[in-house]
Amino acid sequence: MKRVLIIVDMLNDFVIGKLNCKRSLSVITPIHKLLQRARLSHVPVIYANDEHHKQDVELKLWGNHAIKGTNGAQVISQLKPTSNDYIIPKRNYSAFFNTNLHPLLQKLKVDTLIVVGIYTDLCVAHTIGDAYQWGYKIIIPKDATNTFTKQKYLASLKYFKENYNAQITTVDEIVKKDLTWNEN
Repeated sequence: MKRVLIIVDMLNDFVIGKLNCKRSLSVITPIHKLLQRARLSHVPVIYANDEHHKQDVELKLWGNHAIKGTNGAQVISQLKPTSNDYIIPKRNYSAFFNTNLHPLLQKLKVDTLIVVGIYTDLCVAHTIGDAYQWGYKIIIPKDATNTFTKQKYLASLKYFKENYNAQITTVDEIVKKDLTWNEN
């Protein structure tokens, strides 16, 4: 099993900006802990970030947010990418749709995705759905993802488990259990 950590949309506009989700503040520390462990273990880290253009369809529903080149489209300071991380700009909910994520995962010989970030019921959900369709195993640390309401968050986790066979766990369980992270 070879894993990768995918961080979805931990951007200024979603955490503190235009479409901020107060519940996203609770996931920063767990994601940071997982991020540190991934880097220490040489597990690839991929940021899947909204990076919209003015004509993108999502903007009709949600208004201008995470516009390419703006501060709102930048990863929050607590989780900044390093030069060793991968950044996948996306213009839709899913990190797989019209991006190079799948070819990158194939190149890295990854079969398991640990997916964290916001919003559990939108961008995380669509990314996980596409990951399942491509045959990836999915791990969701429940303390490292969130959305606007507790009800939507809990419903999403249940849906992931029932429909995508996702392993629902916690950051501490991943860190404690997996000393090497990647098994050959």
